[in-house]
Amino acid sequence: MSLQSDVEALWQRYDDGLTAAEADSDDRATLERFLHALEAGDVRAAEPAGDDWTVNEWVKRGILLNFGLRETEPREYGDVTYHDVLPLRETDDLGERGTRNTPDGTVIRRGAYVGSDAIMMSPSFVNVGAHVGDGTLIDSSDTVGSCAQIGSNVKLGANTLIGGVLEPVEDSPVIVEDGVSLGAGCRVTSGFRVGENSIVGENTLLTPRIPVYDLVEEEVVYGELPANRRAFTRFVESSVSEHDLFDGGAYKPAVVATHVEEETLEAAEKEAILRDN
Repeated sequence: MSLQSDVEALWQRYDDGLTAAEADSDDRATLERFLHALEAGDVRAAEPAGDDWTVNEWVKRGILLNFGLRETEPREYGDVTYHDVLPLRETDDLGERGTRNTPDGTVIRRGAYVGSDAIMMSPSFVNVGAHVGDGTLIDSSDTVGSCAQIGSNVKLGANTLIGGVLEPVEDSPVIVEDGVSLGAGCRVTSGFRVGENSIVGENTLLTPRIPVYDLVEEEVVYGELPANRRAFTRFVESSVSEHDLFDGGAYKPAVVATHVEEETLEAAEKEAILRDN
């Protein structure tokens, strides 16, 4: 049987009432094989399918099984005892592939994939099911949430939050495609998709509930930033602007997307030296 069929069969038993206390050695072996496949990049919560992305529901179910069929245990990290269902990921393979993670605070949970020639600055955190591509920079105080899909040669500026989407299993996770640069303090949540080679200004919130005014195609879109855009936050008039409580009007956030200018590209490329050594 394939890993997928083993996970799906175990999910059916779990859905029928199987508990962590009842799980046997074969069940735990399936959970371990699944985590190893995630960490090797052999399976992903979502993957490109032409110009779109496909969510692999069975992979998200496999992650949920690793919570539902494991007991919380005391674990050691340095001199600290913590309690969790999953240990932290082994990182011996990172150095072999040219990936750097600085000490005192780069945390990678089991079931996360980090590609070759990537950089993780401390403190930063990559959660279970996340997939981080080759040559990507995860800066200080960054969080990459569960199942998030981060492309190759991406720059996540300091204090950036990439949200996690684990349930419902059919929902798309956050997707940041190849070559994207997110400025410091950005937030990307709720399955939002950032198109390749886009450059996003600092402190921008990207979420399906906030409109993106795409000035290139002259349309308003939700849930995605098209490829090859320069994006930044602006405030537009709110529907409650005439309310007596708001003297002078009320405004709500929006994202404005326009062409990527040459000087913006040059500024983003200046930090490429960080990835060359």
